[in-house]
Amino acid sequence: MKALIQRVTRASVDVEGHTVGAIDHGLLALVGVEKGDGQADADKLLHKLLNYRVFSDSDGKMNLNVRQAEGGLLLVSQFTLAADTRKGLRPSFSSAAPPDEGEQLFNYLVTQAQSAWQNVATGEFGGNMQVSLVNDGPVTFLLAS
Repeated sequence: MKALIQRVTRASVDVEGHTVGAIDHGLLALVGVEKGDGQADADKLLHKLLNYRVFSDSDGKMNLNVRQAEGGLLLVSQFTLAADTRKGLRPSFSSAAPPDEGEQLFNYLVTQAQSAWQNVATGEFGGNMQVSLVNDGPVTFLLAS
């Protein structure tokens, strides 16, 4: 599994003109599920999402995680993160998990995240989502399980 995380001052996901998930200060995580990923990968990724230190402490150093910073976590499924872009000019999605497997694992990640932290929002798996964000910093990292 992969997650492209962005530290944000706010972020939201709209589907068909309706906001389905939103956070203020926190992390937006675009999550890609690849073939062969399982619950252990989701658990490892969630541990990183909740504990990765990308928020500034009182000295201005990135020493705080999302929970210490009392931020939100917005999880958005993003199968295009599994694309192979090494050859040619068109991405290949042969390494992406099939939609039903991807949805099952993404939903598992969401459930585990909501059990571990009270401020978790999501997009809509497979939906035509419009994601809005204000990147804080900008601070962006690619995490892998």
